[in-house]
Amino acid sequence: MKKSRYYLPFLLSLFMLPALNMRAADYTPANHEPLSKEAIAHMTKEEKQARLEEIKARVDEIKAMDKSTLTKEDRKALRKELKSMHREARYVTGVFISAGALIIIILLLIIII
Repeated sequence: MKKSRYYLPFLLSLFMLPALNMRAADYTPANHEPLSKEAIAHMTKEEKQARLEEIKARVDEIKAMDKSTLTKEDRKALRKELKSMHREARYVTGVFISAGALIIIILLLIIII
């Protein structure tokens, strides 16, 4: 008798899991898979430029969206997608050293040597 009391919640949870997974699939960013540093390093200039254009187009699409109708989870997913695209764009464009930073590095090298 006591064991049968636990079967009903267990069975209900088994029936609910697929529904929850299907709902979670709706919140994934649309066709966006962030690339790793290694994948970006092996890309040609044309591929990098094309990827940057894709990122810019997606950012423009997100900016044009009416975000007032989105749920909290949707807005969170968009923020996460934008952060990953920003990180990926930094990997694609590379690292730039400003003139001031270059002067400071040279001065430090002169002082050390």
